[in-house]
Amino acid sequence: MNHTALQVLLAAVVVLPLLGSVAALLPAPPGLRGRGPDQAVLRHGVTVTGVVLAAAIALASGFDHGHPARMQAQTDIGWIPALGIRIHLGVDGVSLPLLVLTALLTFLSALYAYVNRPPGPSPKAFVALLLLLESGTLASFAVLDLMLFFLAFEMVLIPMYFLINRWGGAERERAAWRFILYTLLGSVVMLLGLLLVGIKGGTFDMVALAADNGSKLSHTTQLIAALAIIAGLAVKAPMWPLHSWLPDAHTAAPTVGSVLLAGVLLKMGTYGLVRIVLPMTPGAAHTYAPYLAAFAVAGIIYGSLACLALARTGAKGDLKRLIAYSSVGHMGFVLLGIATLTPTGVNGALFANIAHGLITGLLFFLVGALKDRTGTTDLDQLSGTSGAALYGRAPRLGGLLAFGAVASLGLPGLAGFWGEMLAMFGAFHPADGLSRPAYLTYTALAGFGTLLTAAYLLVVVRRVCMGDHPIEPGTGTEAARPALADVHGYEWAAWSPLVALTVLAGLWPAVLLGLTDPAVQQLLAGGNR
Repeated sequence: MNHTALQVLLAAVVVLPLLGSVAALLPAPPGLRGRGPDQAVLRHGVTVTGVVLAAAIALASGFDHGHPARMQAQTDIGWIPALGIRIHLGVDGVSLPLLVLTALLTFLSALYAYVNRPPGPSPKAFVALLLLLESGTLASFAVLDLMLFFLAFEMVLIPMYFLINRWGGAERERAAWRFILYTLLGSVVMLLGLLLVGIKGGTFDMVALAADNGSKLSHTTQLIAALAIIAGLAVKAPMWPLHSWLPDAHTAAPTVGSVLLAGVLLKMGTYGLVRIVLPMTPGAAHTYAPYLAAFAVAGIIYGSLACLALARTGAKGDLKRLIAYSSVGHMGFVLLGIATLTPTGVNGALFANIAHGLITGLLFFLVGALKDRTGTTDLDQLSGTSGAALYGRAPRLGGLLAFGAVASLGLPGLAGFWGEMLAMFGAFHPADGLSRPAYLTYTALAGFGTLLTAAYLLVVVRRVCMGDHPIEPGTGTEAARPALADVHGYEWAAWSPLVALTVLAGLWPAVLLGLTDPAVQQLLAGGNR
């Protein structure tokens, strides 16, 4: 595919959701209203996200897979000459998988919401916010100017705040406020670091700054700028101990909000570390890497222990909250891989990013469906004394939940395995100059974290999927359980792509690693390979 066509496709991927967001607020044409304006605007959301997904797939098909380290489909035009800010778009092997993942999860969320709209205000606002969120997220992965990256990074906060606050469940206002306060404070700090890099580096162009490899920045400047940028990105990642907004946000968010928050928004933080911190401030990255690795491992252990506490009988643990805490642990592996400063570790981090988006997105869909059927996500209420017996009551739903759990615990042959394994391999042999004994300790702790992960996920499967019919007191006969609907057609449509891609990435990891590895090699070399 020629360069112009790729340019048009990338621009369409970023701009179409924004235009669709505006159009969602306008009255539907009379011939397109269907059964009413609510159905029309929900169908509009499915159509726009479907077109964006098709454009993203076409972009991936036309991408030159023989040169994934080269920035492709570039558009570079002046925007604010006085400040040196340009509209610079492009995609390489690091950003392309995240673009496609974002487009896919947003389309599946819109498709799911078309049939199962979350209770709340007018669907016009819901669809407009969903599309605005997609546009900001896609722009974050496509822009190559530091100021545009910051604007795109900020663009997603408002729509996610309103999705939680207006369409969420219990405690939604508190969760929404915590989400926006944490992320806004982190963003303010990050902006200072980005400005320092751009001003001292002489440009805000991310490609040029990566190629300079920090040569125009003194070591002190790198340390100050990188600390500010890492702090802002760590909130979004989220890195322990800056994670405390996440469980509340996930617990309160509607199903599609949780899917997009876990599947896409968390990736913006780790993507920024790979795209900005590693190539632009390499000296500071080397200084901070052991501390980042320590926080990452603390997150792995803490997230797993929190999940174990929520999973035990009598703890009144919320299943959505448990999966949210599991994200803290899984994203800890991503941060550990980045902190190794090795191609193996960073490739593992990028692979784990995609795997987490697929698997955790599926798990939040499944938990949302379980709540729709039972009215609760409280594990004690779901399982009772002998288990919820989901295998017997809704076998397909139970099978999918078990599949998501074993994929999340890193079963070989599924997507969750490769990212965590490569991150630990990278930690086993960290970059030159990093303390190998310290990183061997981190590797051992991360390995212990995988055992804890398997423990709490198997407890969840046992309590939710297995179990017997309870016995009626004084009768000795089995009590009847209320029937549960099994997987509906629209749910199959929304979940099947995630299942298929989880298996494909697990069996054929070279598809993704072949894209990311050359780009990672070049980023770690400062764009000079």
